[in-house]
Amino acid sequence: MASTHPGEIVSMDPRTGEVAEVVAPETTTEEVARLCEAALAAAPALDGMGRQGRAALLRALADALEARREDVVAVADRETALGTTRLNGELNRTSYQLRLFAEVLEEGSYLEATIDHPGDTPMGPRPDLRRMLVPLGPVAVFGSSNFPLAFSVPGGDTASALAAGCPVVLKAHSSHPATSRLVFDVLVEAAREAGAPEGTLGIVFGQRAGGALVAHPAIRAAGFTGSVGGGRALLQIIEQRPDPIPFFGELSSLNPVVVTPSAAAERGEQIGRELVGSFTLGAGQFCTKPGLVFVPTGTEGDAVVDAMAEAVRGSSAQVLLNEGIAASYGRISGGLADAPGVEVVARGEDADGPGFTAVPQLLSTTAAELPAEVTEECFGPVSVVARYDGERELFGALDAMPSSLTATVLRGAEETDMPLAVSQQLRTRAGRLVYDAYPTGVAVSWAQHHGGPWPSTNSQHTSVGTSAIRRFLRPVTWQGAPQDVLPEELTDGYTGIPRRIDGVLQLPR
Repeated sequence: MASTHPGEIVSMDPRTGEVAEVVAPETTTEEVARLCEAALAAAPALDGMGRQGRAALLRALADALEARREDVVAVADRETALGTTRLNGELNRTSYQLRLFAEVLEEGSYLEATIDHPGDTPMGPRPDLRRMLVPLGPVAVFGSSNFPLAFSVPGGDTASALAAGCPVVLKAHSSHPATSRLVFDVLVEAAREAGAPEGTLGIVFGQRAGGALVAHPAIRAAGFTGSVGGGRALLQIIEQRPDPIPFFGELSSLNPVVVTPSAAAERGEQIGRELVGSFTLGAGQFCTKPGLVFVPTGTEGDAVVDAMAEAVRGSSAQVLLNEGIAASYGRISGGLADAPGVEVVARGEDADGPGFTAVPQLLSTTAAELPAEVTEECFGPVSVVARYDGERELFGALDAMPSSLTATVLRGAEETDMPLAVSQQLRTRAGRLVYDAYPTGVAVSWAQHHGGPWPSTNSQHTSVGTSAIRRFLRPVTWQGAPQDVLPEELTDGYTGIPRRIDGVLQLPR
């Protein structure tokens, strides 16, 4: 469809599969360069707004989004088919995380401000040393397909980069370019009214523009949410730069779930229904979707699988975000079903209309003979049950798992020993361990971590929660510096933020 609009970015309606509007021309390399240079020019002034100024900016962005809620949700629903209830909730999340980063700025501990006064040490005399984190510079942010707000133009990468003092040049996702354009315009106007410098925000459209963006020397870091293939392509461009930059990619995740025998015996039917609700949520287009569920053999485990099968059979085809995801789902889920030792347990109702749709599916295999195909992510409403007979089979299968963003343990009410052993094994393979709940919810908070070992991400950092700001900062130490060249937070007598002074943590007063 897009080939009928060469050089243009079109907005599709996934419910019909038709082009809804032409949003913008593809951004030229020259325009990418202009936006990057504008971001570089804006960086000193954005940093110069200080923590209070940027906190006010973030709150202004949240207010502006909420003021245009009706328009934003309507356009996003037409482009994504995610529904107004889901999208209103996502806008709430987006505004909340903007305001939360404003609180991070005001609290100030993210700076890691540290002062060591001159003194004698076992190594000899020590000079005056003062250290804190400073902005990296302009950041490239790539929006994700599945969250048109919370992980895209106004999302967590943008919020954390702006909080750090870094201008942002955004790559709009092809799944929702009209939403990206609308939200970007709202943010730019709000930023201007809040006193942010011109160039604080920029946006580009098109795959080639994304490559030019990460190659431009003004860009000092990149945040990306998408496929392993897309991440590798950008990393290859970055590695060819004269000065490679940090790349923070959230890439792929299987998110295994372990149902213990005690949990299956106590509430097997409930677990089965809830698991289907989790892996079909948002048409299975969550990076935290449980793609592989370990269920014990025997009658207790049968209750879990039977309830899952019943729920899947009662489901209908779901609309996916775009044509590419729909084609990939059909290809990968078909490959899963045809893998050695895999059986199709249940399917939902087929679609009877146009658009980019997927039929929910439940597949099964054994933990003892786990085929490699089922350890790969399939984006969409499909999950595989692996039946295990005893801890030896379970732990052997867990050893074959790729690392994930999450790993979940569903326990019995009084159970302790097996969950502990499973936890110790899963801890090396996931960034968030979930107990007696489901991984598809990712709360935005101070304690959240949304990341994990490769291939779930390519760094140790999080893209959700307050410590996401750390990605876009770097440490600087001032040695023997006069007071008038120091940042305010490192000057003598400053008490506005937590600081460690001569090894002792001192809190604001």
